[in-house]
Amino acid sequence: MLLVVGVYLVAGNLAGGAGGGSVSLAKGAVPTAYSSLVQKWGNLCSALNPALLAAQLYQESGFNPNAKSPAKAEGIAQFIPGTWATHGIDGNGDGVRNVWDPNDAIPSAATYDCQLASDVKSVPGNQTENMLASYNAGAYAVIKYQGVPPYAETKNYVKTITSLEQSFAAPVSRVDPSQQAATAITYAQSKLGTPYLWGGNGTADQGGRFDCSGLTKAAFESAGITLPRVANDQYNAGPHPQRAELLPGDLVFFSDDLTNSRAIRHVGIYVGGGYMIDAPRTGAVIRFDPIDTPDYFGATRVTEDGAKALPTTV
Repeated sequence: MLLVVGVYLVAGNLAGGAGGGSVSLAKGAVPTAYSSLVQKWGNLCSALNPALLAAQLYQESGFNPNAKSPAKAEGIAQFIPGTWATHGIDGNGDGVRNVWDPNDAIPSAATYDCQLASDVKSVPGNQTENMLASYNAGAYAVIKYQGVPPYAETKNYVKTITSLEQSFAAPVSRVDPSQQAATAITYAQSKLGTPYLWGGNGTADQGGRFDCSGLTKAAFESAGITLPRVANDQYNAGPHPQRAELLPGDLVFFSDDLTNSRAIRHVGIYVGGGYMIDAPRTGAVIRFDPIDTPDYFGATRVTEDGAKALPTTV
């Protein structure tokens, strides 16, 4: 993408419909430094909500305010200079429009998306899908086709972002279990007793050894789902059940900062009864460990669409 459009969800995907007021952010999904901004500006128009805005920022920069792409997109919202010159705003009222300042860039992303939504407001269909399609293909294409254009890239773009959004929204109902969970658990169980290796992916040259996220990645790969390599990105592979709602196969995460998913440092696969299978640390082996520890961050119920939506690098 050349610009972070702060909007990414099909409104109908969440109970309560579109709009910021009906959606709250999942615990810790957005770094504390930006969560209030995302919550506020994610409510700017009815086609947008905070989880949608968070999904875009994550996809574009991984919430990195210093990100710069080869295409010269800049900052947490990845605006290209020409788009920033037209659509950047002084979000914090300090008299400066600074693309590197999230206090300006996040409000600018939201206002730009809402402008796109306004441009295609007379087009029938889902207003959020039309807004996203306008960002990808241009408002003129959405108007021409009276909805999401029949371009493979645009249709995939809309699906990708609306899937990723689910990871940033606090669930409003029980999350459906993953069909791949049993396969992932079976794989992890087959590795019990395997020595830990930092950076281990289970390859032959590594003696079949794993680190924590290498194990979870391989487990879900055995079920046909490709996860990112590191734990804090794996957290965004689906919605987040509450502790009381955990089911075998859920990924469980641990962090020294319980307010920031980007600080997650460990992951395991829940197997029930308050235990997970994990690759804990150097000198240990893959084993069962309890999850109810002070550093327990939360859980993710991996979905195929959620995993496919994740960027390969952030």
